[in-house]
Amino acid sequence: MVDTKTIEFQTTFKTSAKRLLDVCASCAGLVLFSPVFVLLSLIIRVVMGPPVFFRQQRAGLGGRTFEVMKFRTMSTAHDEQGRLLPDRERLTMLGRFLRDYSLDELPQLWNICIGEMSFVGPRPLLTKYLAFYSADQARRHQVKPGLTGWAQVSGRNALSWDERFELDLWYVDHWDLLLDAKIIFKTVRSVLRREGTLDGQGTMPEFTGNTKHPRGSVDCRPDSR
Repeated sequence: MVDTKTIEFQTTFKTSAKRLLDVCASCAGLVLFSPVFVLLSLIIRVVMGPPVFFRQQRAGLGGRTFEVMKFRTMSTAHDEQGRLLPDRERLTMLGRFLRDYSLDELPQLWNICIGEMSFVGPRPLLTKYLAFYSADQARRHQVKPGLTGWAQVSGRNALSWDERFELDLWYVDHWDLLLDAKIIFKTVRSVLRREGTLDGQGTMPEFTGNTKHPRGSVDCRPDSR
């Protein structure tokens, strides 16, 4: 039987190793993709105008708030009353391309570099959703949010909220560096195949706390994916 100190040491080692890999890979990515950053920034500026980046408060580790960064994908079009049009109407052709290939997520390499995110983990969601989580769903904040995650390689945005949360919680309970490597590999494959995109919709429907699937209704195991 493994004692508590051994478990704590293993957890600390895994967490430290993951952070080291995050720092090295994110710094390398920022340098390697710097020409892409410049090119996309110029294209977005010309096609959609300023601002180039979309910034939004999201919930991270322990539910703490941080500012996530993305390349902007939607216009600022308003209706006659001055209200923003629905997301699906503001999503531009350029924005759809950026989302289909996850290029809009590249600025989050900076969030990873400074320790607000990891390469792999549950996706960071809006802070207002914190009030709607069940005690079990809130456990998704026991690890850092990720650029990609187990839910994203198991259906991306085609999943329901309940399915996404169940996959997130399975990751929290089972993560290790080998699983992270598997998720990154599957992420590249999913992006290249454009699997699980929203097919013209702007964003996922808002989470309201409603649940329709009992816990355990989704087979989360790697060998089932």
